[in-house]
Amino acid sequence: MIIHATTDYISDMTELTSILWDEDYDILKSEIEKDIKKSDSAYFMKMIEDKPVAFAHCQLRYDYVEGTNSSPVGYLEGIFVREEHRNQNIGTELIKECEQWAKDHGCTEFASDCELDNTSSLEFHLKNDFEEMNRIICLRKTL
Repeated sequence: MIIHATTDYISDMTELTSILWDEDYDILKSEIEKDIKKSDSAYFMKMIEDKPVAFAHCQLRYDYVEGTNSSPVGYLEGIFVREEHRNQNIGTELIKECEQWAKDHGCTEFASDCELDNTSSLEFHLKNDFEEMNRIICLRKTL
């Protein structure tokens, strides 16, 4: 079963996101607490036997999104499936839920990104009908 996560699931969401992004638990929890209450952001979780095994976070982006022609654009901010539950179409189910949420919020396009060297993420996105739009390398320097 896929659920639209509410504030009742912040701990579960934080646990899953901390595995994906390898970030500090408290920082992620604080971000999720803010995002989960926004009307332009949504978290979905796949539950198996009442246990969270995967999540997807999507939101509306109003700024320019690479390769799109509309605004707002539904954007997949993150998706994660526990390793023991992969290759069971759970990620695809979550993306479909996010896409429907974006459509319900007036979007005609849905976008995402992944790191240049994350080939498994790229393959996953392509398998789920995303089109590669561009490749970039971001640069900075200290002044």
